[in-house]
Amino acid sequence: MPHTVGYAPGVYDLFHVGHLNVLRHARSRCDYLVAGVVSDEMAELVKGRPPVIPLVERLEIVRSIRYVDAAFVETVPDKLDTWQQVRFDVLFKGDDWRGTAKGEKLERDFATVGVEIVYFPYTVHTSSTQLRGALDALRADSSRNHFTENAAQKTT
Repeated sequence: MPHTVGYAPGVYDLFHVGHLNVLRHARSRCDYLVAGVVSDEMAELVKGRPPVIPLVERLEIVRSIRYVDAAFVETVPDKLDTWQQVRFDVLFKGDDWRGTAKGEKLERDFATVGVEIVYFPYTVHTSSTQLRGALDALRADSSRNHFTENAAQKTT
């Protein structure tokens, strides 16, 4: 009896419940789940900035999630190249890709090799971008407070 191999790519930076939800839902739709963890270089190329958490740590976190059967490091921008290596039957993405130019291209490309694209609800209330923004704001606030304290100490 054939089994379905699913592939859930992501940066998985600042791992949060949205990531967990994608992996949980993905695993419920396949027999074997491979999580594709995007390399630091590829993440910077796609997102314009490096991840906060280094690849080796993100890989260990994702590999340790019970829904994940295997973790794969994505080092190329073209998902079809990744498919050549992993040979999955279903690719899982957040529904923020649905109806976009990049989502439609993904669907067209994978239709040529018989891979289904399945979209899951994007976790709007929690995202790595929001978490990164909060960390940046805390750092900026901390820097301002440190500068203000130093300036106050010099005047006394």
